[in-house]
Amino acid sequence: NGEAMTALKSDGRLEAKLRAGEFVLTAEMTPPDAASADAVLAKAGALKGLVDACNVTDGAGAKVHMAPMAAAAILARHGIEPILQFTVRDRNRLAIQADYIGAPALGIPSILCLHGDGIEKGDQPEAKPVGDLDSRGLLSTARNMRDTGAFPSGRKIDPAPRLFIGAADSPQDPKPDFEPKGILGKIEAGADFFQTQFVYDLAMVRRYMARLAEFGVLEKAFFIMGVGPLGSAKSARWMNANLFGVHVPEATIARIEGAEDQAKEGRQICAEIIAGLREIKGAGGAHIMAPQGEQAIVKLFEEHRLR
Repeated sequence: NGEAMTALKSDGRLEAKLRAGEFVLTAEMTPPDAASADAVLAKAGALKGLVDACNVTDGAGAKVHMAPMAAAAILARHGIEPILQFTVRDRNRLAIQADYIGAPALGIPSILCLHGDGIEKGDQPEAKPVGDLDSRGLLSTARNMRDTGAFPSGRKIDPAPRLFIGAADSPQDPKPDFEPKGILGKIEAGADFFQTQFVYDLAMVRRYMARLAEFGVLEKAFFIMGVGPLGSAKSARWMNANLFGVHVPEATIARIEGAEDQAKEGRQICAEIIAGLREIKGAGGAHIMAPQGEQAIVKLFEEHRLR
């Protein structure tokens, strides 16, 4: 559809598929602790042809890994479309603006703007955090550079960076007075799409998306829902206790606990959730995260023919 194509803000397949109404599958990788392109491909190379795009994390847990821009460029060069994560912790606005025009030049069409984990959580807590912008500042800076073709100083950028701009969301069971103010604020700042925290309760997702629809949110942005294969009942309980906004229902934990192979059952449940999300209005895709590594994501695809 020519009209839809001219509306594209990036040169990425992810945006094109979402705008065409296709259900997308994205995954996530942590760059390696290694100064080699081979190490990046050893972690994420097997995702090629399986996912529509792969997030590259930016110092998750406030721990240093290979520069995410470098890892994302390596993925792009090998035919895996990257989504480059940006946090406010490590770079000031000048460095961030430089990266915003560097990313599309390296074949990186999408970014995800996040606050990021605090320095105190990492293994070098004596480092100085920057925090020059907040996550909305990351969004609006990217949007303004893309849409006005200029830096905040007014200097021209030619060509302007074509970017599909993402933000994070944490779905919750909407209380009667729930209003999606935070989401609408991020959309106003520039968010084109959201990737969410883990969801393990399809009924909750249905209620949440229905409430977003009431506020006209689903016409303004795409939602890719976070999912992940649970490795064990123990790890599910850990997530409930330690990950903000994550709720694994007791029945799901009991089902994993009763299984002969807990990790396999966790992958089965994940595949069922992805199938369920395909039926929910407003769920544009699934974002698969596996804290135990990229290979668990590959196994999920192989066992359950998600493609």
